Amino acid sequence: MKRKDLGFNSKLIHSGMFDDQFGSATVPIYQTSTFRFKDVDHGAELFAGRCEGYIYTRIGNPTLCSLEELVADLENGYKGIAVSSGMGAVNVIYMGLLEKGAHMVSTDAVYGPSRVVMEKHYFRFGVEADYVDTTNTDNIINAIKPNTRVIFLETPSNPTMGVTDMKKVVEIARSRGIITVVDNTFCSPYLQKPLDFGIDVVFHSITKFINGHADIIGGIIVTREETIYEQLRDMMVNMGCNMDPHQAYMVIRGLKTLSLRVERSQQNAMKIAEFLENHPKVKWVKYPGLKSYPQYDLAARQMNGPGALLAFELNDGYEAGKTLMNNVKVCMLAVSLGGVETLIQHPASMTHSKMDKQSREKAGITDGLVRISVGIENIEDLKGDLDKALAKK
Repeated sequence: MKRKDLGFNSKLIHSGMFDDQFGSATVPIYQTSTFRFKDVDHGAELFAGRCEGYIYTRIGNPTLCSLEELVADLENGYKGIAVSSGMGAVNVIYMGLLEKGAHMVSTDAVYGPSRVVMEKHYFRFGVEADYVDTTNTDNIINAIKPNTRVIFLETPSNPTMGVTDMKKVVEIARSRGIITVVDNTFCSPYLQKPLDFGIDVVFHSITKFINGHADIIGGIIVTREETIYEQLRDMMVNMGCNMDPHQAYMVIRGLKTLSLRVERSQQNAMKIAEFLENHPKVKWVKYPGLKSYPQYDLAARQMNGPGALLAFELNDGYEAGKTLMNNVKVCMLAVSLGGVETLIQHPASMTHSKMDKQSREKAGITDGLVRISVGIENIEDLKGDLDKALAKK
């Protein structure tokens, strides 16, 4: 049976596995920088691409290839490219798909550094970008220019939890020859597969749900077809931002429990969202699992579950949020997301602090917005922790 024919949980365990000379039951860590050739002709064949094998870990490594195959299978994609961080993935995509004079349309509430690196650095080299509310696809159409090369989405968006209709975006992009990219970090392939909707490139900060244990930094890119894969693979190799083999081993190990972790986390997230929605000190809650969520039907069609992330705002704004975050004991005050632990943070002063206030507020990232990545703790402990912290003045 081909790995791609397996069910999702079976892929988590078996995709990317290969037979080594010792019959290892797990993928070994090939912690080597370089690989020995059998002879001169073998080395020449490898460099010419006429035979399979390894030359140098920046170019390829068995542990990395195992992870790349595994995530590509999970995303129903062509092949994967493992990189040193989520921002490494962002930069490989920007460098590989954009050039001087090119234009990109992106989600206004996209992960802060993804926007900051574009506006601070790529603008210097003649690349343009417009950031719009992509939950309304008319905004995307209106932002497209003759030189638009990429539509770069985050759905759900970080941290405002807006969902973009990927099927509509693909229809818009294909008729204009534009490449579509989705940051799928918030969902993981367990909850959402953008390539199935026709998206060209999907990527993750695998630091988050894919690894799930807050102990490595990494990123991965998966493409729908070969041409873009070769383009981005070449860029990664030349930029030198490959993942380390030990990182890859840790991620493969973490991935085996992805579905179990996400299921437990989103069960907890649903109960926390309901608790907060009914709390007198909370102005609003945005969570795709709530019936009150404005895009509830789209999220249900596009995602296989509401996920573990939610955003909310307190009636008394930033100071109330500061009091809340300074008084939680079980929830951890920290950035990042997707681990087994519950994390709470304040985007305006943390992950999106380098965005100017006007752009932040236009994207819906208010000073009082709080984001929670819900973990797998006992729900009674999490609710009790939030309830006590909300009671503080």
